[in-house]
Amino acid sequence: MKLVMSQLDSPLGAMLLVTDAQQAVRALDFADHKARLHRGLREHYGETELVEAPAPAEVADALARYFDGEWEVLNALCTATAGSELQRRVWAALRRIPANTTTTYGKLARELGFDDPRAAIAIGAANGANPIAIIVPCHRVIASNGDLKGYAWGVHRKRWLLEHEKAIATREQESVPQTAMLPGF
Repeated sequence: MKLVMSQLDSPLGAMLLVTDAQQAVRALDFADHKARLHRGLREHYGETELVEAPAPAEVADALARYFDGEWEVLNALCTATAGSELQRRVWAALRRIPANTTTTYGKLARELGFDDPRAAIAIGAANGANPIAIIVPCHRVIASNGDLKGYAWGVHRKRWLLEHEKAIATREQESVPQTAMLPGF
């Protein structure tokens, strides 16, 4: 399979974009996780020929606009992923999570029709195997207690993305004491 690899800049560091001949996104990873990207391509597609070229304008523009605050613009991008049936179902469900919201592993499992609470573990594993950062927004899935559990590209990036989308309060907002309003004032 012949795929195109492009490098893009982002506020979170250089990113590696992999697209196919139809310009569908096959992978989006951070450059400091290049080994993960290549391992995933081998696992999903076997032998691939990677050709370096500029990113498709539509994808580069959408990512730039996302980082400028137009979160929904990524919804129009075409993705194509290989993976198990469960992984593909989870990744499709992730794309339905609206920007500036979060869900939990358990809620995602129930949405996919799993009643067993242990299914959240399998959902978490599929979430963690997501090959397309940001566009397939696995960063929007958090623990039921609100913790920002693992993120393949680093919890610091997950926090940044969720703060950027205004899905969670920024650390500065969390540290500002809330003052009570007194009656009559």
